[in-house]
Amino acid sequence: MNVYMINVANPDVIEKLLSPALGNHKVHPYHYVRNWLKQGLLLSIGNKWFQRRKMLTKAFHFNILQKYFEIFVEETSFFMKRVEEEVGKEKTDLFPMMNSTTLRIMCETTMGVTNEDITSLVNPYLASLDIIGDCFTTRLGRVWLHPDSIYQLTNYAKTEKIAVKNLQTLTNTVIKKRRDYLAEMNFNHFDYDDNVESKGNLAMLDLLLKNEKSGVLNSQDVREEVDSFMFAGHDTTAVAMTFMMMALANEPEIQEKIHAEICQVLGDSDRSLTTEDLSQMKYLECCIKETLRLYPSAPLIARTLRNETVLGNYTVPANTTAFIFIYDLHRRPNLYPDPERFIPERFLPENCANRHPYAYIPFSGGPRNCIGQKFAMLEMKTVISHILRRFRLKPITKPEDIVYKTDLVLRSVHPIYVKFCAR
Repeated sequence: MNVYMINVANPDVIEKLLSPALGNHKVHPYHYVRNWLKQGLLLSIGNKWFQRRKMLTKAFHFNILQKYFEIFVEETSFFMKRVEEEVGKEKTDLFPMMNSTTLRIMCETTMGVTNEDITSLVNPYLASLDIIGDCFTTRLGRVWLHPDSIYQLTNYAKTEKIAVKNLQTLTNTVIKKRRDYLAEMNFNHFDYDDNVESKGNLAMLDLLLKNEKSGVLNSQDVREEVDSFMFAGHDTTAVAMTFMMMALANEPEIQEKIHAEICQVLGDSDRSLTTEDLSQMKYLECCIKETLRLYPSAPLIARTLRNETVLGNYTVPANTTAFIFIYDLHRRPNLYPDPERFIPERFLPENCANRHPYAYIPFSGGPRNCIGQKFAMLEMKTVISHILRRFRLKPITKPEDIVYKTDLVLRSVHPIYVKFCAR
């Protein structure tokens, strides 16, 4: 089996690769997780992708995000209680805390399922996700495992199959709980239409189930979208906030600037934050963007060229996989001087006005950009602002300590620690 690959980190070439003209086809290495994610929005191509994207975009309308915000605040309050328990300890492992929190948020917002319904399933789900990542990495690095006929004979495939079953135990539970709830509450009351601005707190899963009831989707279609969103919607955000807290712990002056901004917006009040408050926190937003520059949750994406294509000064043969190294793109010194430093001011309007639009793509780019990026930004703003309002982050893990490992998202070989101190 011949596989042609090129590596890309040039904004002009990336813009062409992610344009509709080249089809945005995802084949290698995405097909290594198709046993799990099937043909959900993350992996589907062509007309199926277009129809699903159009359908699901309604679930991330601004007015619905406003409703989700109430759950962000509620879950953040629960998370803050966990942080309080960490005060006084020498160090805290961030990722497990963030991962369980973002998974809970996904279940309560886009899936409409309360945490009581899924509490016992969270840890097995997260453990199985680690196994899937290990199987993916193993297969990617061993060329003899690329053919499916060979891979399916290995213990890796057997382990992966068990992990997929465990992952789908949670997603099947989520779907059943919401389906039963909507049946009890009169399904037709929970409806999306063209006047989405008037709708209340509708979950994305409601939209999928509505289309299942009308015959547009079947039960497998629903599950593959739930599998895709449960993974992509929680894991990437948990990774981003883990790296952000580590980065801020090592930048006390920047951390204090964020706190000063929070105090400027809220004054001496101890009231809860609102979305209007968050919209005024421009420096915090710059810090989130700088985190995603240095630590993009998806450090590498790929597109398959179905036809011979000219990219830059090269003619690339058909059926070539083009790897877009977002991590490397974001650290190019000609685009970001002193690229290893954490400098939020890079994202002030005056400093990024003339930057190439494809020089910064933490949420990918073009028509297949991340459907949930506004959801993710609002979630990160909510959690980080609440933390820095009440706690200081002291450094334990330093940026230079991080050793990355290949996985489905950006991961560190070793735990990432900070120390929480009460203000």
